[in-house]
Amino acid sequence: MKTILLISFLSFTVLTSGKTDRDIIKKIDDINTSALALYNNEEIVKSFKEFINAKVLADSIQDNYGSATANFNLGNIYYLMENYDSAQKHYQLTLNVIKEINDRYLISGSYLNLAKIYRDQNDYTKSIKYFEKALGASSTKGGISISEKEQIQDIYFDARINLSELYIKNNNLEKALMNLLKIGDYLKTHSVNLNLQVYYNYIYGLYYTKKELFNSANTKFREAIFLLEGNKEDIDLALISNIYMQLSISLAKSGKSTEAYITLLQHNNYKNELSNEEKNRQDLIVKSKFLIEDYKNEAQTANTERLHQLEIANKFKKINIAIIITLLLLVVSIIVIYKSYYAKEKLSKILEAKNKELEIAKDEALKTSELKSEFISNVSHELRTPLYGVVGITSLLLENNNLNNRDKKHLKSLKYSGDYLLNLVNDILQVGKIEANKIELKNVSVNLKEMLDDIANSFSYRLVETNNKINILIDNHVPEYIKCDKVRLSQILINLIGNSVKFTSSGVINLRVKLLSLDAKNVGLCFEVEDNGVGIPKEKFDMIFDNFSQLENSNINYQGTGLGLSITKNLIELFESEIKLESTLNVGTKVSFEVDFELDKNTPKLASDSKPKVKELENSESKYRILVAEDNKINQVVTKNLLKKNGYLCTIVQNGKEALEQAKTNEYDLVLMDINMPIMDGNEATVAIREFNDALPIVALTASDIDEIRQCCMDIGYNDIVIKPFDNYEFFQVINQNIQNYRAVNNLSLVKAS
Repeated sequence: MKTILLISFLSFTVLTSGKTDRDIIKKIDDINTSALALYNNEEIVKSFKEFINAKVLADSIQDNYGSATANFNLGNIYYLMENYDSAQKHYQLTLNVIKEINDRYLISGSYLNLAKIYRDQNDYTKSIKYFEKALGASSTKGGISISEKEQIQDIYFDARINLSELYIKNNNLEKALMNLLKIGDYLKTHSVNLNLQVYYNYIYGLYYTKKELFNSANTKFREAIFLLEGNKEDIDLALISNIYMQLSISLAKSGKSTEAYITLLQHNNYKNELSNEEKNRQDLIVKSKFLIEDYKNEAQTANTERLHQLEIANKFKKINIAIIITLLLLVVSIIVIYKSYYAKEKLSKILEAKNKELEIAKDEALKTSELKSEFISNVSHELRTPLYGVVGITSLLLENNNLNNRDKKHLKSLKYSGDYLLNLVNDILQVGKIEANKIELKNVSVNLKEMLDDIANSFSYRLVETNNKINILIDNHVPEYIKCDKVRLSQILINLIGNSVKFTSSGVINLRVKLLSLDAKNVGLCFEVEDNGVGIPKEKFDMIFDNFSQLENSNINYQGTGLGLSITKNLIELFESEIKLESTLNVGTKVSFEVDFELDKNTPKLASDSKPKVKELENSESKYRILVAEDNKINQVVTKNLLKKNGYLCTIVQNGKEALEQAKTNEYDLVLMDINMPIMDGNEATVAIREFNDALPIVALTASDIDEIRQCCMDIGYNDIVIKPFDNYEFFQVINQNIQNYRAVNNLSLVKAS
């Protein structure tokens, strides 16, 4: 830093003695020239100091060219000493100032050296980027002087050949060859440094080696050796050592073992010379590093001393002003602090009161939310229980062949109303579960065609009422069995079809399943529900997927809560898909979604494994004895008649205590246990039965939401769960499956009626 201060003083003297900026610029150029000569003579430390001096002087008068030249050469020195961070910093400084005067040599040289730094750091992406920038900056096209053209043509050649080498290392031989051919064309019209020509032949040899064209590679390596050994005074030991090494490898691979061995000996000779030269070079670098760091420390110390002196000189000048300002600020601060304290005290009391109000409001909101959840759960249970009786008795009456058409029609209307009310309850519960993120998809085997047929059949009454028709269209190659969440997928399709039936009169609803993809494990399917109903206006597309949203039409009263499409959209998103809507007013609507499913390869495709097998089991002459624990009289009638009609013997008890006594004194094939009963509930009775019989199948009967109680029931000791009101087929499927498992595990004979 002492040197910097001296230069600053000299600069001031020069300026005050009337010298022009041109004189100073000439001095800067002289210093840079002198420093470059010192660098070429390997006097690194002296060169470093001179370039620092030139940089400080150039920066003082904003001489961009002088500053860029100094920064560029300082970057070269740091690069030589393998201090890549400092080298990059100085090359970037060069680029920042030189772009204003567009010196192609310094720009292209900086890009070239930055590219080599990134190459040495194995950052090939950045290295290729900067080599290409160097090529662009060293282009000889456009207005350029002869002297500048001579300066940059070696940079252009160097960048191009290094780029070729990088592409070869990265096995991008096509781009490597393209660059080598461009170099060949370049050499036809330009003359370059001998070492660069040698380097070109060497890289060409590497390319041929990669292509396993060993004879061509040998030729290129020998041409490179010939050029190098013809110039013994300035031979590049590292380059010729590498050439002999690669030539030896190429000769060996082409079957010329003797020549390969002789060539390897030549490589070893040059390698030994290179080791000595490299040792001297490293000694020079280490010594230079030490001296440069010592110089920088001295400069830092001098700068610290100068700043300290300046601080002392200015301290006394500012002390009086500082005291006055401090006193004024102190007075103002006291006033501000007092006012701030008073305001904060007042605000604190207000916030304290508000926080108490918020805490009370929060507690009330939590209680309200809990009450709402409890209320919905209780209402759900209270609705499902009578619905079980309504739907069950209606189903039993409909199976009576002695009914006239009028009575059947009335009963079908009653069953439809019961089903509609059940779906309404399910929709309300579904919204709450979706908002609480409580839904998890199951993955079970599903017969797709049977599921779609069941869904379509569930709309039979509604189709007659609206004079509509449902067509199921499935692509030929859609697999019969897939794995998915049958309940959620069915709910999506039921909601979509129900929506189409609601808005279509005397029309057709098409349910299509299209095959999108199929491999050994998975299948991609597209489900479409299309109708020719009233259609939906485009401005309503987004709105109809909101909760409680409905289309309005003054002439038509559309039933529903407005939850169906909102639930459907959320369920489709659970399948990692999205709902797509196409609609035209008075033409129709098409809703579709795409889902990938896992194939079920283990499910037998034989007719014996489908529903008829279960029906056969249901109507078997074997009399299974089932204990039914149910306190509701209507539910007792429904369950008893349903079991009796399907060939089962059943015993009805009023509560869990009676069920426990029956299980102790009699043998049963299965117990149907209602959870909510007086005296002793189903859970208590099940725990008690498990103390002396852990094999007897016990199936929970509940009107509560199955997802909320499943884990609890499994922990208590139930084998399965059936939610009321239940689907008859699924009801008997659960019963038969549990009885068969019980018989198979315990190797028992049937308990028959006496």
